[in-house]
Amino acid sequence: MWLVRFPVRFTAVWMLIAGTAAAQGYPEKPVTMIAPFPAGGSVDLVARAVAQQMSELWKQPVVVANRPGAGGNIGAEAVARAAPDGYTLLMGTTALASSPALYSKLAYDVTRDLAPVSLVVTMTNVLVVHPSLPVRSVRELLALAKTKPGTLNSASAGVGSSNHLALVLFNTMTGAEIAHIPYKGAAPAVADIMGGHVAMTFVPIAAAVPPIKAARLRALGVTGATRSATLPAVPTISEAGVPGYEATSWNALVAPGATPRDIVLKIHSALVESLRATKVKEILASSGAEAAGNSPDELARFLRDEIVKWGAVVKAAGIKPE
Repeated sequence: MWLVRFPVRFTAVWMLIAGTAAAQGYPEKPVTMIAPFPAGGSVDLVARAVAQQMSELWKQPVVVANRPGAGGNIGAEAVARAAPDGYTLLMGTTALASSPALYSKLAYDVTRDLAPVSLVVTMTNVLVVHPSLPVRSVRELLALAKTKPGTLNSASAGVGSSNHLALVLFNTMTGAEIAHIPYKGAAPAVADIMGGHVAMTFVPIAAAVPPIKAARLRALGVTGATRSATLPAVPTISEAGVPGYEATSWNALVAPGATPRDIVLKIHSALVESLRATKVKEILASSGAEAAGNSPDELARFLRDEIVKWGAVVKAAGIKPE
């Protein structure tokens, strides 16, 4: 049996040709987009809005699969380990930036095992409390927290999620001692607050608007640098009593790390076109999410910067997986 050894340069050229050929017919079957948090939350809403539009553009189903758990890491690891052919994608969250510092033995490397496609949306969280809590402003909440340290609790979508990091930043900047209760997503966290089992949370506006309008939650402040067009009467936390406070979250589309560049660019093109669609813009705007969209290289730089930023917060606060 003859063993033919091809030069490395020839192999690289062959892989490029193979990747280009694969991209020409892509997608030829349904694409799975994993949302690493439960149905009904903000990540799920964003994923389904863009997936439906991408399905129409490609004439192939883009199916959203919810894979919650471990602060988004179960879904992220599933994509990192998937075949790098463009048929499994991840609607990533801020947890991609905090997990490298939070988990000492993370089963995947964010910058190596995931291929950036594009930033999808940025979102402002809103601090909400159960209506039975005797506070109507951030200052009143802080007064109550300092009067009864350790008795208030705040739900989140999981350790290292944007809701959790927003609480850590709030406690750090104010000296409050509000306890953290992690859930497997924003939707179950909000459900328990509406049920009166938890006092508060910093939840993406997308998941909070309906219960706020129904008076089942009370909004005290938004986490962005400016007020939200969705909740214009709600002040920023900075102007409501914590000067300089700002914490925003985001969703980004990524693929398995070795996905051919031509396929990544084809996914990118469909996503960016979907974000321009009027109906997608309306869905996102009504939920407090702002369409973003950038290049794969820009997202790669953004992820590196976010890993440094939130990694410092995680380490300074001594956050550990629960």
